[in-house]
Amino acid sequence: MRTGPTASDPQARFLRVDGVALHVRTEGDGPVCLLTGGLGSSWFDWDLVVPFLTPYRTVVRFDRPGYGLSAAEPATGRPAPTAAGEAGRILAVLDGLGLGGPCTLVGHSLAGLHVEAFARLHPERAAGLVLVDGSVEPAARPFPAPAARDLAARAAAGAARALAVPYLFGPTARRAMARRSTVRREDLAPAPLARHCYRTGRALRALLREYGRYLDMAAELDDLRRTRPLPEDLPITVLASDDGCRNRRTENWLAEQRELAALLGADYRATAPAGHLVMFDRPDAVAFAVLDTR
Repeated sequence: MRTGPTASDPQARFLRVDGVALHVRTEGDGPVCLLTGGLGSSWFDWDLVVPFLTPYRTVVRFDRPGYGLSAAEPATGRPAPTAAGEAGRILAVLDGLGLGGPCTLVGHSLAGLHVEAFARLHPERAAGLVLVDGSVEPAARPFPAPAARDLAARAAAGAARALAVPYLFGPTARRAMARRSTVRREDLAPAPLARHCYRTGRALRALLREYGRYLDMAAELDDLRRTRPLPEDLPITVLASDDGCRNRRTENWLAEQRELAALLGADYRATAPAGHLVMFDRPDAVAFAVLDTR
């Protein structure tokens, strides 16, 4: 179900997907690309990339439940996040916007698992993949008792909210993590939006639920890789961050990204200088990777 644009921004709207109102933004014109962020990200983390793309692409961004301006999922009765479930959410967003053709999917970090799962489960809807510093977990194995772990994540978020932890420390934690994830050492997200979105208990609950299911989703994707091949002609780019430090941590990360590219038959690009939030440090490189897919 689709609602109309918000009064303050005609590019924003809310789509009801599985009973949850998701904040969605559509800008530009041309072939469709969808941008989806990593753990704890909101739509505005792509703000610097979008102007490079809108002259040539219809750009779709959305907030997963609990993040940004999207509503939280109900407190009970919903399954824990899965890669297939997130692929289905992406499909529902595109269909809800009336964008039924193939789409270039851009996933940052954790969302790299989501967009690869989408391309494997819905190959006719994938025009290309760009994995921006995508998560890599070789030989991942799921943890036991997923329902109990998800319940624990919900309980922890509820306790933190009761103590006003998100309200008091959420924006500060967001800024600190962003600064650690860029070579700029600053959070380029608009401060008022970051305060509005990260002092809510729903954002913390979403983050804890996704974090608790991270290895499970990686293992789920490994299974899909064995059973659901990607289209042979699908253009894929692995865009890796290179912070310029020639230490073991950076070298290991770049090696893992090269291995991911080899696994997927993808074009490998190292982008320097850039931290994990490549879209802050090198928005041009992210945009060029998208434009090069077609």
